[in-house]
Amino acid sequence: MPKKSSKKSASQAAPADFEKALNELEGLVEKMEKGELSLEQALADFQRGIELSRSCQETLKAAEQKVQILMDQSDKGQLAPFDADN
Repeated sequence: MPKKSSKKSASQAAPADFEKALNELEGLVEKMEKGELSLEQALADFQRGIELSRSCQETLKAAEQKVQILMDQSDKGQLAPFDADN
């Protein structure tokens, strides 16, 4: 049953922080580019990379949507100043 535990470690939850996810993804790419991984480890890292890539894409898409909303609001008039107390 070692294959199941290696799958679980490869499909960890995506980091909550975009920069952490991107750094982890870059690290995986560097490891894979060296070409020194076993086939099993390369596949596990590739799977993790896909998960991180999707997570980063979703985060970027959400940020783009927020920017678009702000831009649309600014086109309709001035944006209200940010007040952290409200």
